[in-house]
Amino acid sequence: MKSNYIIPHEVQDILQTLAAAGFDAYIVGGCVRDMLLDIEPKDWDVTTNALPDQIQKLFPESVYENNFGTVGIKTGSDNEQVKIVEVTTYRTESDYTDKRHPANVIFAQTLEEDLSRRDFTVNAMAAVIQSSKFKIQNIEIVDPFGGQEDLKKKIIRTVGDPHERFGEDALRLLRAVRFACQLDFEIEEKTAEAIRDTSALLKHISAERIRDEFSKIIMTPRAGWGLELLREYGLLHYIMPELLEGVGCGQNKHHIYTVWEHNKRALEYTVSKNYSFIVRLASLLHDVGKPRTKSGEGENSTFYRHEIVGANMTRKVLERLVFPKQVVTDVTHLVRNHLFYYNVGEVSEAGVRRFLARVGLEYIDDLLKVREADRIGSGVPKAFPYKLRHLLFMIDKVRRDPISPKMLALNGTELMALLAISPSPRVGWILNMLLDEVMDDPARNTKEYLQKRAGELHLCSDEELIRANKKVQEHKEGYEEEAEKEIKKKHHV
Repeated sequence: MKSNYIIPHEVQDILQTLAAAGFDAYIVGGCVRDMLLDIEPKDWDVTTNALPDQIQKLFPESVYENNFGTVGIKTGSDNEQVKIVEVTTYRTESDYTDKRHPANVIFAQTLEEDLSRRDFTVNAMAAVIQSSKFKIQNIEIVDPFGGQEDLKKKIIRTVGDPHERFGEDALRLLRAVRFACQLDFEIEEKTAEAIRDTSALLKHISAERIRDEFSKIIMTPRAGWGLELLREYGLLHYIMPELLEGVGCGQNKHHIYTVWEHNKRALEYTVSKNYSFIVRLASLLHDVGKPRTKSGEGENSTFYRHEIVGANMTRKVLERLVFPKQVVTDVTHLVRNHLFYYNVGEVSEAGVRRFLARVGLEYIDDLLKVREADRIGSGVPKAFPYKLRHLLFMIDKVRRDPISPKMLALNGTELMALLAISPSPRVGWILNMLLDEVMDDPARNTKEYLQKRAGELHLCSDEELIRANKKVQEHKEGYEEEAEKEIKKKHHV
């Protein structure tokens, strides 16, 4: 551990205040682990033999709103960001009836009793700090379960019997994988065996907690390996069983890997590029619909409409795990549109405008990253970079052209005044048809031309406008539809 490691002065102040009042005071858990690994801790936790009411008397600006002996102490002045340091009374726990929370919490007498209730040895260490005027003079580590040795060996091992630890709190099953991925550690053999034996306990854990741990695994440098561990240990069945449908599901000559391996490798590529969580998740799920759409075997396998089936599956998966609505929308949209067609000389500027109108300019960067991950993850990457550069050139060329009704020279209010009509579906129908014409030829985006065409379209009946709008929508979704059909047929997708 770095001898000059800085412990925040507010944490030292809490430790000194407790010690001056005659109480034990230790930093504990993950912050000690990280310090020993020369990683800057994100959170600082303190444990003490002081009872919650005694802690509150010492720190008037504190909050105690739980039954677990944890007091939140506010730190920071009015000019600083207020942070909460958690100070917890030594405790033991028992009767985890819901496989997550203890039914009984008893305040303990010793630090060792408190550390014995913790999950993994690397998290069951405490440190007492000797300092003077916030200058650290000495740090003494309390490590009754061999956490320091496990840090040297780079292993994740439970405190005591692993079956008991996982039986107490099933979320630890995921936390073991997450810590291994974050720290680049291996999971100790008996601990791994217990995870396999008790994996079904994960069904008792709330979707929100599973989501949070799974998300953290996806954001680690070893996300692909973590995904494989989740499958190997039987945990993925309780998180995203849809991904398991790709195990052993072969593809065609354009892929050398199974669907499972391909999805995993696509994820690994996004990790290597440090892409966002949205891109990582979309890349992992982009071909989740393939097993359900597969027809034929070997080189002639086809997966028609797998992007549509996959998008529907993705939405259900993410909603089941209670992801935020925007995450669900963004990832589903990327999965639905990842299979776009573009070939130099075959797609017109109008086609690119319709492509942008369909997928949204704000999604382009992420969509291209997902497509890139798909290509690299296939094992037989095509010569796409030149096409990609040309597509980016075309997008840049047309990105200022109208691709939505808001970009028309005639807005809805002006249209209603021109035609002397009230708000109604006809307004949207006519605007959509005007936009379709303008996407073919941006030079038509003048108030004079649009007013003239609006007057002509207004002569159509509702039925005629509905039929015309259906064709407009098909045109928009087609994105040079015939060319796209040919390329999908050629590549069996």
